[in-house]
Amino acid sequence: MADGTIKEYYIPTGVGDAEFTEKRSRFIGRTVNVNSEEEARKVIAEERQKYYDARHTCWCYIIRDGGIMRYSDDGEPQGTAGQPMLEVFRRNGVENVCCTVTRYFGGVLLGAGGLVRAYSHTAKLSLDAAGISVVRMWKAIELECSYSQYERVLLETENYGGIVENTDFGAAVLLSVLIPEQKAEDYMLRLTDMSAGTIFAMEAGDRFMPAPYKLPLKAE
Repeated sequence: MADGTIKEYYIPTGVGDAEFTEKRSRFIGRTVNVNSEEEARKVIAEERQKYYDARHTCWCYIIRDGGIMRYSDDGEPQGTAGQPMLEVFRRNGVENVCCTVTRYFGGVLLGAGGLVRAYSHTAKLSLDAAGISVVRMWKAIELECSYSQYERVLLETENYGGIVENTDFGAAVLLSVLIPEQKAEDYMLRLTDMSAGTIFAMEAGDRFMPAPYKLPLKAE
């Protein structure tokens, strides 16, 4: 960036696995956080080896460094697999990601529209299973509050887009929280105002790191 700052961006939180069946065709999806094309191609190779007897293993990946986007239909009709999968991640703003969808053909043709829907749906299911984290600059804050103030502090932390890293329940409640850097000053002022100055908070440094944004969804 021209001003030397790094904008926040989104990545998969973990590995997301999902499966979807459409007219007896079985679609198996996996979404993984990667940081290079080399890592992405390793994931693709591993999935191809794992499902060596499948007809297709389609894939896509987006690498933030260099703005790299690649995809493959792996023998499916052009535009029916890799690109629709890629669009799932573009729509969600997710980068540093690799997704594979392996198809076991069920004997019934799905048509171009059916394939687009099946591949994109499986990719979305695997992203939901992985969860999404936001990578941004955080301000670490240490604070102390009473037990009667604790729930309100949790609510205000959530309202300011923060997360609680650690909690220690002793004579008082000690919390370590992360607040988006641009909201940290307002957050601390809010704690002071709502507690009439009885909540003690102090800054404990800056961190550029991922934190959960959308929690993984469990398959039913």
